Amino acid sequence: MVEWCLPQDIDLEGVEFKSMASGSHKIQSDFIYFRKGPFFGLACFANMPVESELERGARMKSVGILSPSYTLLYRYMHFLENQVRHQLEMPGHYSHLAAFYEDKKGLLHTGPGRGSSLPPVCWLPSIHRYMSQFIKFFGEQILILWKFALLRKRILIFSPPPVGVVCYRVYCCCCLANVSLPGIGGTIPESKPFFYVNVADIESLEVEVSYVACTTEKIFEEKRELYDVYVDNQNVKTHHDHLQPLLKINSADREKYRRLNEQRQMLLYSQEVEEDYNPCEEDLFVLFFLEQNNRIFQTLLEVSASQDKTLTAEHARGMGLDPQGDRSFLLDLLEAYGIDVMLVIDNPCCP
Repeated sequence: MVEWCLPQDIDLEGVEFKSMASGSHKIQSDFIYFRKGPFFGLACFANMPVESELERGARMKSVGILSPSYTLLYRYMHFLENQVRHQLEMPGHYSHLAAFYEDKKGLLHTGPGRGSSLPPVCWLPSIHRYMSQFIKFFGEQILILWKFALLRKRILIFSPPPVGVVCYRVYCCCCLANVSLPGIGGTIPESKPFFYVNVADIESLEVEVSYVACTTEKIFEEKRELYDVYVDNQNVKTHHDHLQPLLKINSADREKYRRLNEQRQMLLYSQEVEEDYNPCEEDLFVLFFLEQNNRIFQTLLEVSASQDKTLTAEHARGMGLDPQGDRSFLLDLLEAYGIDVMLVIDNPCCP
């Protein structure tokens, strides 16, 4: 239940399920990013054993904030962690929270809006750790996620609690689909980070055509109408037959992954050698995929503006794609973005 909030007239229906992940009773603490209507939220959860039959031996609370943009929320993580501990030890004392709200309400309530369509570089000081973990965790599979993200598919990531690190995977996944070319971004919905979702969100997910989210509830796997891509641990799968070819890693994917790792190693080396120059690993990650995506769409737009509108195997290789292995990906991409191009790449029935 929601025990206290400011302002009191805001619609918080269902927020108690978003700010406390299912299964949290098994862990001591966590943090959760989520979406509530036009707002994004960050909540810090803590669980404290108590000698009370009424509370069944445990007191669990979350303290959270809502903002029109998720990019500012990390600044308040430390405050929320301290406050949830304070609420566990001294329930019902809200003066610090009220003072915080009065101090920050101008920043937190600048009107409904979304996080920018291009997630900001170095969104939070420590996210490069998560970018690094993201790459290590998924390995070559990030190229599969990249294709699904670029096609603006509905991607759902399952993980048992704690869910904080999985919320960062949602963010990293959205970063894979950045495009900065004029005339592309506006054609279809941006890649939306929904962060944590649960059964209370089923109705709102039913109408979404594109999102990236995470959940701790296994029941979602059975609700296939809600997602296109389901990620369980490092296992990326889809129930759509026409998307099955995208699950295969091809030679161009391996080459991209090799280049990404090579650039990361060079960055790590430069950080050791040049102590005054300390670029963020997220910059490298975001820019690597941004440049890759821009190159693809630049080529597609040039071909669509040409006289014969023919996309050849040579074009595919120039975009860093495998003419055979990425054929179905290219077809889906042209359809998703409404680009008028004729694909003439042979599709041999035998490898």
